[in-house]
Amino acid sequence: MLRLNNKVALITGGNRGIGLAIARALAGEGCHLVITGRDPASLKKAAKELGRRVVPMACDVRDPEAVETVFAAIKGRFGRLDTLINNAGVAHANLSVAKLPLEAWREVIDTNLTGMFLVTRAALPLMKRGSAIVNNLSIAAKTVFPGSSAYNASKHGALGFTNTLREELRGRGIRVIALMPGATDTDIWRTFWPKAPRNKMLSPATVARAVVNALTLPEDSTVEELVILPSAGVL
Repeated sequence: MLRLNNKVALITGGNRGIGLAIARALAGEGCHLVITGRDPASLKKAAKELGRRVVPMACDVRDPEAVETVFAAIKGRFGRLDTLINNAGVAHANLSVAKLPLEAWREVIDTNLTGMFLVTRAALPLMKRGSAIVNNLSIAAKTVFPGSSAYNASKHGALGFTNTLREELRGRGIRVIALMPGATDTDIWRTFWPKAPRNKMLSPATVARAVVNALTLPEDSTVEELVILPSAGVL
């Protein structure tokens, strides 16, 4: 039985990593998908894998005009959005505050925090009671890792945004879920920690399974914070 049959879902950064794993899981539950990313080649590859129910769209979430183009396309094709997965995010090299370039700070904050705001704001007019928003924050939203000041700041800020959004949308019956996975085996570690012990990490598929389970709860219930960690603990 397809638990999300014919629902419409947008996954930003859905062309790789956790975003692609969530896209696979939602496709397996019968969703129509829109996936975005900045790399046309990986978008094309992901769309080919996911099949005819997916619409790939190149989009930089930092660009308000690009975001509006995506939502105009969603409105024109589907007329609604049932699930928003704010997954697009970037990291920066492990550098102290004293050595972190301003350009790196801005790229991370603009993508991970401002991009989430822009996408969410554009999505809300298409979302009705029973819809859901999942913001992929990472456990860096509640803890800190030295050398990752911009990433930590973006995720702490995104948690504050998520908590505010949840309270604003309770009356509309739109669920808002803060997804906070621990170390997950994705390409982001090439930036953070190239020699990280990948064998001790969560798989993206495990995170995706947890997201689907949260989304398929009865509409009179919700998971507000979804924290999922490797059994090895916090790396």
